[in-house]
Amino acid sequence: MSDAEGIRATTEDRVLDGNVILHQPVSGYRAAIDPILLAAAVMAPPGAQVLDLGAGVGTASLCLSHRRPDLKIAALELQPPLAALAERNVMENRAANVTVTCADVFAQPPAFPSQSFDLVMSNPPYWRAGDTRPSPDDIKRLATVEGPDGLPGWTRAASRLLRPDGTFVLIHSAERLPDILSAGDICGLRSVSVFPLWPKPGKSAKRVIVTLRRSLKADLELLPGLVLHRNGGHYGEATERILRGDCPLF
Repeated sequence: MSDAEGIRATTEDRVLDGNVILHQPVSGYRAAIDPILLAAAVMAPPGAQVLDLGAGVGTASLCLSHRRPDLKIAALELQPPLAALAERNVMENRAANVTVTCADVFAQPPAFPSQSFDLVMSNPPYWRAGDTRPSPDDIKRLATVEGPDGLPGWTRAASRLLRPDGTFVLIHSAERLPDILSAGDICGLRSVSVFPLWPKPGKSAKRVIVTLRRSLKADLELLPGLVLHRNGGHYGEATERILRGDCPLF
């Protein structure tokens, strides 16, 4: 794979207090703080097998690898230019516990056998087709707008790849929470915890981190959540600690 395919220029950025290097496109698709927060929300037993579903340039995988080098992390990305950058980032960060696979999770035969993972994490596209003006950048459009399988398809894929006692963790738009709960229920992922992310004090949550597990009955836990910014616009102290990699989210 070549990162030149579809991406003409990249930047070298650093996250987690400079400990993780990220090469990503200059424009179009660029990682925000969402995959960093997603990685900080992962709680997995030692040596667990983790899948980053829709890995982009590998941001969540590499942030999790930095905090938990004991985990075995598979980064799955559909778009070859982003997967190539993810491979480059894995090499530059010397993340020996991360592997990158460029494949379509909905394709047959599947990229991974069923029940391959203890935990699946995902930062899927937030927008339904038709709910937003699509980006003229093809790579960004595919990364941010759902395809025909939609959110139910992502949840089905995660459910298929999880072991019976596995966990699906995703970060998504707060307004899509009903869709997440519905998709999880169909797949038997009915034990749910929701961690709201508020942009500022007194503002409605824009993002949620949702953890789903298999259960015969519905069980919903609302966690305290996190206010990301102070009123002045700067990150709050707790957010700063998480973004530096000093502590996990929970």
